[in-house]
Amino acid sequence: MQSLIGGACSGRRRLALERFPNARWHRLAAGEDAAACLEAQGGGEVLVVDGIADWLAAALAETPDDDTLRDTWLGLLDGLAAAPGEAVLILDEMGRGIVPMDPMARRLRDHNGWLVQAAAARSHTVWQLRHGLCKQLK
Repeated sequence: MQSLIGGACSGRRRLALERFPNARWHRLAAGEDAAACLEAQGGGEVLVVDGIADWLAAALAETPDDDTLRDTWLGLLDGLAAAPGEAVLILDEMGRGIVPMDPMARRLRDHNGWLVQAAAARSHTVWQLRHGLCKQLK
């Protein structure tokens, strides 16, 4: 598994297109799990998974318990990491800037940060993108 981490308009999708021109793309939908992503992969191919922050925001609205929610996104990551082929995750960096006052927005930011840490730990390669520039972290 590989992770491409960056803020809005940082160049993550462009990098994925350049490095994986023949990959299948899958935008994660609310309520989906790793099995749904793997169906989109087709078995053994490169799968670029996008929309993780939106998926997480929908899961936050449905799951008030943080431990249950953490188990949900850990299951997604573990399933993608164990899959045949290569999963490439496009992940949002939300840790820079002003901390939101709204409790739900802070909860999204916290869970996204934990999810990105867990994805980075499971990834054999991690790329950080800022201003269209790419740096390999792992």
